[in-house]
Amino acid sequence: MGTAGKVIKCKAAVLWDQKKPFSIEEIEVAPPKTKEVRIKILATGICRTDDHVIKGKMVSKFPVIVGHEATGIVESIGEGVTTVKPGDKVIPLFLPQCRECNACCNPDGNLCIRSDITGRGVLADGTTRFTCKGKPVYHFMNTSTFTEYTVVDESSVAKIDDTAPPEKVCLIGCGFSTGYGAAVKTGKVKPGSTCVVFGLGGVGLSVIMGCKSAGASRIIGIDLNKDKFEKAMTVGATECISPKDSTKPISEVLSEMTGNNVGYTFEVIGRLDTMIDALASCHMNYGTSVVVGAPPSAKMLTYDPMLLFTGRTWKGCVFGGLKSRDDVPKLVTEFLAKKFDLDQLITHVLPFKQINEGFELLNSGQRIEKNEDTVENFVLDGDTKRRGAGPAEPLE
Repeated sequence: MGTAGKVIKCKAAVLWDQKKPFSIEEIEVAPPKTKEVRIKILATGICRTDDHVIKGKMVSKFPVIVGHEATGIVESIGEGVTTVKPGDKVIPLFLPQCRECNACCNPDGNLCIRSDITGRGVLADGTTRFTCKGKPVYHFMNTSTFTEYTVVDESSVAKIDDTAPPEKVCLIGCGFSTGYGAAVKTGKVKPGSTCVVFGLGGVGLSVIMGCKSAGASRIIGIDLNKDKFEKAMTVGATECISPKDSTKPISEVLSEMTGNNVGYTFEVIGRLDTMIDALASCHMNYGTSVVVGAPPSAKMLTYDPMLLFTGRTWKGCVFGGLKSRDDVPKLVTEFLAKKFDLDQLITHVLPFKQINEGFELLNSGQRIEKNEDTVENFVLDGDTKRRGAGPAEPLE
């Protein structure tokens, strides 16, 4: 492209400080350095994790460009990049895969050492590629997708099928993969099993899809909001219940419903009490409970160790346990083969300039948006209460 090697001026949604609205600004995006990739964003989603930066619940430097769930086209590459080329359709990865660290080399690992979970806000060389009004603007989780152009390290980008619709497959960059992978990769759900999913937001629906794909014969969805039941049944739940409908502990309700045969439970809310409920609800000897919703920071969990002593397995996962660069392209291919339907996670459309309205909808609890394939728009997907890797709001 004609812009290769040059500074690009474009629009971006900049957060200048905590608890401030996004400001649509003209920024300068520097060319990619060695082993870096500059991407033109086609579609992007918002996630509860992005909102945590606004509210100060997640560490970040300011000013910053957040966003981490997107699809784009490679505009240019830096020296030494071998896995993508200009013109490739790609998904930026908030969870890198360097393929060299212990986690990447272990078949069961995926939390790459290059992950930016401490809010460094810079690329591998320690500097930023964004400038606005003469000031440096920081990166977010290796991606920063609320901009027309972004720069990422090569370890944080996956080439995908050119025919993939960007406004749909961007969900594979975070929310869908987190839930789906929790079932098929972390939980390793077996055919014919009974699964229970606590929390029926976008990620919870994705867990249901994963359980269904793995061959579970019974999938029970749990949420206080019964308005979510219809969508959960559409994507694969066999039944849904609300804890409000019984005075008994939910673990007892589930035991009676299933004849004490819950093989897998998934906590997709991020609440300490429901994590314990989910653990208590799987079979006391051979059950597996997976923590998918990130817990609130600076909180400690107290539980009865007898819950584990009898044989249960308690597991956690980041990005569903998936290896990002390896598994994201495979999931896109499976989507194109109609193995799962991402339309079920998308409900509306908003233009990029209305990004603040999108976050208002996120916090109001309303379901939000999908998008066209232009940088003038962005995707707002799934359920606004429980999206992506970040801690979630209480069920209502």
